[in-house]
Amino acid sequence: MKTVPESNLSRTLAAGKFALTAEVGPPRSADAAEVIEKAKVLKGVADAFNVTDNQTAVVRMSSIAASKVLLDEGLEPVMQIVCRDRNRIAIQSDLLGASALGMRNVLCLSGDHQSAGAGGKLNGHPGAKNVFDVDSIQLISIVKGLRDDAVQDGGDSVSSPVPFFIGAAWTPFGPPEKFRTIRLAKKIAAGADFIQTQAVYDMKRFGEAMRRTEDMGLTEKAAILPGIIVPRSAGMLKYMNANVPGIEVPDEMIARMKDAKDAKAEGIKITLELIDAAKNLSGVKGVHLQAIEAEHLLPDIIKAAGLLPRPGSN
Repeated sequence: MKTVPESNLSRTLAAGKFALTAEVGPPRSADAAEVIEKAKVLKGVADAFNVTDNQTAVVRMSSIAASKVLLDEGLEPVMQIVCRDRNRIAIQSDLLGASALGMRNVLCLSGDHQSAGAGGKLNGHPGAKNVFDVDSIQLISIVKGLRDDAVQDGGDSVSSPVPFFIGAAWTPFGPPEKFRTIRLAKKIAAGADFIQTQAVYDMKRFGEAMRRTEDMGLTEKAAILPGIIVPRSAGMLKYMNANVPGIEVPDEMIARMKDAKDAKAEGIKITLELIDAAKNLSGVKGVHLQAIEAEHLLPDIIKAAGLLPRPGSN
């Protein structure tokens, strides 16, 4: 029997409030102070905070450890876990450990290919062996089994249910788009409670994707939160448009950033416009904000968007 855990994020969504999640990238070091500094900047501005799991296939502090640091600082983490690096034994062991440490939200992902980490000043580990013992849909099902049936993937029981609010990702503009919607439906059927999308810069087109999900009844089964990455330059938008699968940036937005006298201010203005547009889309239950390595920008953006105070804040 499905039991939704008591997390701040789940309560916000259950209450019908417009939810807000933000992203915290763990450092490429063992220095917890870097996570604590970000926690001080972000405390109280969102309902929960995604902690990435070696994003772009670059070695960083583990998602579990960084999530625990956030938890100790009074922020609710959404612990990401990817299929790239672990088999199902290690995945389930990490899930049990994370639950024991107090994690209540988990986002199930495939993970960037190991070749993604090599580039620029970073060598990454392009020769690393990926695992992918299970895919993200199977991972969702594994978490659901631990939670709802107190049973492992192999059939062995656990002493008590493992209470996770289960998240998944959706890349609505990834080709072919209709298949992406079908895959989303499979993730929700497998047990996903909430969905965070790849970054969206064309809300009109995203609205069309949302209509397809509504027609399939998916928005009644899971909360969908479109992702928004705060743009900081035209070059950043051009890079994502050309190199990040599933991100499509309208040409006019790139030109707008290029022509802006103050790129930072223009990027914030664009972010606020995207948030406002998302608020008005049928079926959307919140947004997922990211300001990659510029988390200090988020409090003012969130305040300007009229999203403070958060429902669960004191």
